[in-house]
Amino acid sequence: MLPFPQIDPSIIEIGPIKLRWYGLMYVGGFLAAYFLIQRQPRAKRLGIQGSMLQDLFLYLAIGLVVGARLGYVLFYQFSNFGQYLQNPLEIIAIWHGGMSFHGGLVGTLLAGALFCRRRKFFFWEVADLVIVTAPIGLGLGRLGNFINGELYGRASTVPWAMVFPGGGPMARHPSQLYEVLLEGLLLFIILWALKDRHFKPGAMVCFFIGGYGILRFIVEFFREPDAHIGLLWGVLTMGQILCLAMILTAIILWALLPRRKGSLTQQPLS
Repeated sequence: MLPFPQIDPSIIEIGPIKLRWYGLMYVGGFLAAYFLIQRQPRAKRLGIQGSMLQDLFLYLAIGLVVGARLGYVLFYQFSNFGQYLQNPLEIIAIWHGGMSFHGGLVGTLLAGALFCRRRKFFFWEVADLVIVTAPIGLGLGRLGNFINGELYGRASTVPWAMVFPGGGPMARHPSQLYEVLLEGLLLFIILWALKDRHFKPGAMVCFFIGGYGILRFIVEFFREPDAHIGLLWGVLTMGQILCLAMILTAIILWALLPRRKGSLTQQPLS
């Protein structure tokens, strides 16, 4: 068994203002994505640099936060949805915790679609450009979860199991680190290696959605199910249900994607 590293979740505290590692991970993910997007030849060909890239990131940041919060309320708090209706402001209270990756993905895709429609870019080209950098933010976010001692794994006797502060006396899988390695590092390496190959527009989005769905589905077997939901039908977690939906979506999307190749810059979203 390994000792859990007692890292203070707050880096700096000045009165009511706190700089937390988890928030810093989000910032780091966006900065890394911003840097790597600019380095791709596709970004130069599309003209998404400078102020145009900054505008895109503004759309994506808003879509991520709104989508992640609404996804958490709809997917993971459906049994308490009546309480949210009685107190609607609680829906946007992100400072109380509770964000969903699946909701965040939907939010960023919709925000990206809105950006492309307004700026008259071909959506799938822009989506392919951005999505290959997404695993970096995912990996950093899971590292933030680990520092916070949250979203830990199931009880285990593996030599690297840890006793998490909020997880009781049992040693558990450090499933957040599994996600850092699989959904973060491994998925990034795969997408980055494939990004310049001649696939049809939207292919990288399919690879990301399907790849994440498969890897997250596997990790969920080691991750502690949400206490207020448990195992659905005694078998699957809510996360696995959503991942199955992602895998199915990737397959259907691949079949429906336009087959046009070559430069698709400055074409309206269809």
